Amino acid sequence: MRLASEERGFLKRLDMNLILVVLCLNLIGLINLYSATHGSATTVHMRLFWQQFVWLGLGWGVYFFMTLMDFNYWKKLCWLFYAANILALLAVPFIGKSFYGAKRWLDLGFFKYQPSETMKLALVLVIASLLSHKSIRHRLRLKDLIFPGLLLAIPFLLIVKQPDLGTSLLTLMIPGSLLIIVQPKKSILTSAIILAIIAGPIAWKFGLKSYQKNRVLNFLSPERDPRGTGYNSIQSKIAVGGGQIFGKGFMKGTQSQLEFIPERHSDFIFSVLSEEHGMLGSLITLVIFFALFLIGFNIAANAPNIFGSLVAAGSISLIFWHMFVNIGMVIGIMPVVGVPLPLLSYGGSSLLTTMMALGLISSVSYRRNIF
Repeated sequence: MRLASEERGFLKRLDMNLILVVLCLNLIGLINLYSATHGSATTVHMRLFWQQFVWLGLGWGVYFFMTLMDFNYWKKLCWLFYAANILALLAVPFIGKSFYGAKRWLDLGFFKYQPSETMKLALVLVIASLLSHKSIRHRLRLKDLIFPGLLLAIPFLLIVKQPDLGTSLLTLMIPGSLLIIVQPKKSILTSAIILAIIAGPIAWKFGLKSYQKNRVLNFLSPERDPRGTGYNSIQSKIAVGGGQIFGKGFMKGTQSQLEFIPERHSDFIFSVLSEEHGMLGSLITLVIFFALFLIGFNIAANAPNIFGSLVAAGSISLIFWHMFVNIGMVIGIMPVVGVPLPLLSYGGSSLLTTMMALGLISSVSYRRNIF
């Protein structure tokens, strides 16, 4: 009787709205991944669909583990998590595996681990831990941001060197979202904008590699190199536009089934969705994503303490910025930077990190009914 009562208590405290929305996105992801991989003649691509089931099973295991684990423990554990990720990033140049000209992965045998993915979540946790000690009644001063800035700079530089411009920028954008809650002084925000304007030309001249500059130029005008660096963007926009309102139908997308869309199982999975299910299918998916964001920020607003609020807000921001950059890249309003679409794209590191972030949000929600 006691076990049954405890089980009912556990189920009652779970945020079923959060679980339902995530399951909907999982289902959409599997449907589109099946189409993206089974249109290929290679068994390698077809195997990716079944591997995704394994990652989903592990991901949901991580989700419930993080839910049951008190999020407050991460206030101290986050420093160990951050250090472990820094060590992993330092190891990449020496023992990492190269794909498509970039060395970003560590081969663990059973799967290829991308440290930059989990690094983003580690940054959310350490920045949340630091900022939770500051009173939200007193706006942050410049000296309050020096140490957090250093914590951001180290992984940013390590990821840029891989090279991975898209992920490195996300390591700044995601923890930076936490400033919305802690509200720094306006002078700091003004200074940050001015520094960004100054840093832009300097980064273009000395920081970006030639292929990264080409990505930016091709974002502005993909037609300048339609068979080369502009190819991905052009083919993606053809697929998105070709879907029109209702789409061409499941597994009937010409761009995806004839393999014109590159990386259609990962970075360009939204192109497959748009072509086969049209504007209607795309809008439904976006509505589900925004339902997820509303649930996440509602949990952050009602968290039992400021650390929980920052953890939930930072975790949902991680998912939001990935979605924003990926879909922006697919429809041609942002440069192609190789960022996966959360819960829809194939990939172990990305999916497990996303489910861990969602588990943290669930943990905060689980404990707002206790305190």
